[in-house]
Amino acid sequence: MEQRPAIKTALPRHRYQIGDYGATVLGDIDSDDPHTYLWILALVPLGSQEPSLYVCCQQAAPERVSTGAYDLRVVSEAVTDIVDTADRWGDLETFSEQALDLACQVLGLKQEMVVKLM
Repeated sequence: MEQRPAIKTALPRHRYQIGDYGATVLGDIDSDDPHTYLWILALVPLGSQEPSLYVCCQQAAPERVSTGAYDLRVVSEAVTDIVDTADRWGDLETFSEQALDLACQVLGLKQEMVVKLM
C-alpha cells in the first residue's frame, strides 16, 4: 500500500470490532508524510499487525479549501481516493461515523455489526 499514512505517533480515540476486523480511530497524529492528519481510522484484520484500510481526515489541499477544511481520503491496496471535502470531518464523532460506513462499504462488511469498544 504505497500511500499508507506514515504515522510516527498517535493516540487512540475510539476502538471498534467489525466482524473479523479491529478498527481504531486515531488523533493527535504525528506523521512523516506530506499530509496533515486530524483523524485516521485504521482497520486491521484479526491476526494481522498491519492495517488493510485507512480512512483519513486530512487538511484539504489549497484548491479545495473553498469547499471545506478537510479531505476525507480512503487508502487501501485497491484504491486511494479523496471521497469528500468538508468542514464537518473535523468533528471526531461525525468523522468516526462516516469513516466506519466507508470502511464497511469498501471491505464488504455492511452486514456486520459495529461494536464500540472504547
